[in-house]
Amino acid sequence: MEGLNPRSVLVTGSNRGIGLELVKQLVGKRDPPEWIFATCRDPEGPGAKVSPGRNQLGVNNLALVTGKASGLNLLFNNAGIVKPSSLESETPENMLEVYNTNVVGPMVFLPLLRKASKESLLKGMSCSKAAIINVSSDCGSITNIMAWDIGQIPNYRCSKTALNMLNRCQSLQYAQDEILCVRNFSPHKINTSTTGISNLDGVQNILKTLARLSEKETGTFVNWDGKPLPW
Repeated sequence: MEGLNPRSVLVTGSNRGIGLELVKQLVGKRDPPEWIFATCRDPEGPGAKVSPGRNQLGVNNLALVTGKASGLNLLFNNAGIVKPSSLESETPENMLEVYNTNVVGPMVFLPLLRKASKESLLKGMSCSKAAIINVSSDCGSITNIMAWDIGQIPNYRCSKTALNMLNRCQSLQYAQDEILCVRNFSPHKINTSTTGISNLDGVQNILKTLARLSEKETGTFVNWDGKPLPW
């Protein structure tokens, strides 16, 4: 974790679970980032753990604020939603809402990442220089089809599979900018509103993994501990 030294970090979905713990641990670092931007979709919602009023910036305003930080070194696309459903009960409305949050949402802030990469003195790719981390899931693996008997949730599964493809496309397109785009994580056994499983030590392991990522990993699908996951 000490090898992770971005000047600016943006964490989406930071009002609880993984996002909140990421922000806490980044703030608690011996050498924390100078800028930490914590955002969420509903800061006044019943599950929010942060104070309302601190995260109520629109995308345009947030871009202006992060621009003052000389770009954005690390974008952690953690925000995601799921609508309980089966294949028989699934609706187009649910599919579109989940897709819009889980896939369209992560396609923001590229100019700020390019700015950070261009102005950095670091060589190669790293999460301290410029990186997009898209939080995916085992549910997005076509090979695994994790926990189908527990919950079919096609809206969530399809969105995470699409996010994996977006991750791969970003890695190809932005390689010339030396942006470590796009390393997908499956936050297994970490407290979220989806799983209800608590193991926030896993967040510290995520940060340790981020610290050692390089161009060798860009575009891959890996677990929180850096081990590869099947597509």
